[in-house]
Amino acid sequence: MLGKEEENVYLELKNVSKSFGEKEVVKDLSLSLPKGELLCLLGASGCGKTTTLKMISGFLKADKGQILIDGHDITELDPEKRPVSTVFQSYALFPHMTVLENVIYGLKFQGIQKKKAREMGMEYLKIVDMEEYAGFSIGEISGGQQQRVALVRSLITKPKVLLLDEPLSNLDAKLRVKMREEIREIQKKYEITMVFVTHDQEEAMVLGDKIAIMDQGKLVQIGRPEEVYLHPQNDFARDFLGISNQFTDMRGNHICCRPEELEFVDNGTVKGIVKQEEFLGFYRQYCVETETHETIIVRTDRGVKKEVGKEIQLQVK
Repeated sequence: MLGKEEENVYLELKNVSKSFGEKEVVKDLSLSLPKGELLCLLGASGCGKTTTLKMISGFLKADKGQILIDGHDITELDPEKRPVSTVFQSYALFPHMTVLENVIYGLKFQGIQKKKAREMGMEYLKIVDMEEYAGFSIGEISGGQQQRVALVRSLITKPKVLLLDEPLSNLDAKLRVKMREEIREIQKKYEITMVFVTHDQEEAMVLGDKIAIMDQGKLVQIGRPEEVYLHPQNDFARDFLGISNQFTDMRGNHICCRPEELEFVDNGTVKGIVKQEEFLGFYRQYCVETETHETIIVRTDRGVKKEVGKEIQLQVK
C-alpha cells in the first residue's frame, strides 16, 4: 500500500522532500488521506514526521513536491493562508489571556465580531466540558485542561485539516488514555480530517484510521492499523509496530510471529527455558530462551502460569 492513491482523496502529498544543509530529512514522501479520517504519522525521533507536519502547515517550505488539500495546491501558500490549524506539543497558549480569550483568538483574523466570537467560544468549550473555566487564566488550569483548550482553539477556526504534533506527550499515562479517547470521539463526531504525529505505537493503533510508519525520512508503510500490524511489509515495520519474534523451531524452520501468536503446549515445535515472567494485568508476558539460544517473547492469558527456570514447549497457534 506504499503511496497508494484512494478515492475521495482530501489531503495529498506528492513526492515531498526537505533537506537541512546536506541532510535530507524527508525523502520523496507520497501519501494520501480521505476526508474525515485520522492519519497517525508514526516513527522514532528524527524520522521526519514533525518536519512533514510543518511542511503541511507551511511553517517549513518543501524543497520539492506538492501538497494538496481538497484538490487545491497549497505548497507555496504562507501558513496563515492555509486551511489548516495546528495543536503543538507545548500547546502554545497565551498565559496573559483567559481560557475563553485563548479559544477565540484565531477568530479575530476571520473578521468575526467579538460578541459572536465569545458565543462560539462558549459553544466549543462545551464540547470538552470546559465552559465553567472560561474566565480562568491558563496558569489556573491543569495540563489536561490546557490540552483541551488548545484542541478547541484549533477546531473553532474550522480548518480543513487539523494537525497535532505529539499533543499528549506532556501528560501522565492515565490522562493520555483519557485525552486520546476524547480526541477520537471529537474527530469522529465532527468528521475532522486529522494528521496526528506520535512515536507511541499503542497511541497510533488506537487513534488512527490509517498509520504511516516513517524511518529516516522515508515512508515505510501506510495502511489500516490491523493491516499494518498483521501484514508488515518489511522487518522495520514489523519490529517498530509491536514486538516481533524471529527464531528457528526444532524442524529447522525459520519462524516469525507476534508474542500473542505463541502458546504453551505439552508437545510443541520449540523447546526452551522460562527466563522471566511479568504480570501485566489482563495478560502475562514471558521471556523464553530456546534450545538454540534465541530469545522469544510469549504473551498469554493471565491465568496461564509458568515458573521461571522451568523447561517448556511452545507452538504457533
